[in-house]
Amino acid sequence: MSTKATAARIYEHGEPDVFRFETMDVPDPVGHEVLVRNTVIGLNFVDIYYRRGTLPVPEFPAIIGDEASGVVEAVGPNVTLVKVGDRVAYADALGAYTTVRLYPEDRLTVIPDGVTDDQAASSLLKGLTARYLLKETVQLHEGDTVLYHAAAGGVGQIFTQWARSLGIHVIGTVSTADKAQIALQAGCTAVVNYSTEDFVERTFELTGGQGVKAVYDSVGKDTFRGSLAVLRPRGTLVQFGNASGFPEPINPFELAPRALYLTWAILPHYNNTPEALAASSADLFHAIRSGILKVDPTNIYRFDQLVHAHQQLEQRRTVGATVLHVDKESNQQLGKIVVTV
Repeated sequence: MSTKATAARIYEHGEPDVFRFETMDVPDPVGHEVLVRNTVIGLNFVDIYYRRGTLPVPEFPAIIGDEASGVVEAVGPNVTLVKVGDRVAYADALGAYTTVRLYPEDRLTVIPDGVTDDQAASSLLKGLTARYLLKETVQLHEGDTVLYHAAAGGVGQIFTQWARSLGIHVIGTVSTADKAQIALQAGCTAVVNYSTEDFVERTFELTGGQGVKAVYDSVGKDTFRGSLAVLRPRGTLVQFGNASGFPEPINPFELAPRALYLTWAILPHYNNTPEALAASSADLFHAIRSGILKVDPTNIYRFDQLVHAHQQLEQRRTVGATVLHVDKESNQQLGKIVVTV
C-alpha cells in the first residue's frame, strides 16, 4: 500500500511561481524509515537559494524545504527511536514541502510536551543554527561583544536572545527602523541601521575603537569586507550565508596583520550523529520551555500560499519566523489546484 501526499515541486530553478502542486504516492516505510504527516512546514532563506539555483538540488523534479514538524503515522520494522503518534520535527534534508514524507528515524527529533508544533517547525533549523554559531564556532565568554548581521531575522532573534541569557553583548545590524526595534526587543545591546549608518564606523564607536570578538554574517558580498574590518585582533568572521551574493575572493595574507580567523560554518557538520542532534535539540527545546527563547512564528501562511510566502520572504517583507500550516483547510484548497502524477 501507499499514502497519498500533496507536494510542491520544482522542475527548474526560477521565481516563486515555479512551484507546481502535485499529488504523489508515498510508499510504506521499510527498515529504519518513518512515515511523517507534516502539520507545520518552516520556511527559511536557504529555501530561496535552492529554488533560485544558488544551491543545487539533487535532481528535477525536486521537493525543497528543510524543516517541518508533524506526527508519526507509520514506522518501518526496524524503528526503535520513535513510535506511531509521536510528535516529531526535522531540519536537515530537502523534501519538506509536502503533506506526507518518509524520513530516517535517527534524523528525527521528538517534540517534548511544552513545545508546540508551530514552535518546533519555526525554530528547529534556526535554533540549531543559532546554537552552533553561538556555542561551538567561537569560544565566547560572558562580557564578550559580537556583531550579528540581519539581527531581526529568524536566526538572529534566537541567537540574540540566547546570547543575552549568557551575558554576551550583541551589536545587531538591520535595514529598517522597525527591524531595529525588533532586534532591540530580542536583546541586542545596540543596533546599527546600515541603510542610514556606516556599520563599520558605528561598531568602532560602540566598542571604544576595539572592535568585536566575532562577526556572524549571512549577508555575504555587501558586508564581507566590513565584517573583517570590525574584528579585533584574533577575532573571527563566521560566514554562514550569502543573501547578497558571494563575497569576492580574499588573499589569506590579508588576515595576518590582526591574526584573524575566517570560517564558513554549516549545520550538518555540527549535528552529524544522532547523539549530537539529540543533545543540540534537547538544549534548544529546554531554552524554549524555560522561556529563554521566544520562537512563536510571526508569519503564518497556508501551504497553498507557498508562492506568496516565498515572494514575501525573498523581498524581505517578513520579520521573524515564517511557517506554512498543513491542515484540512489548506488541503481542501490544494485539492482544487493539484496535478496528479
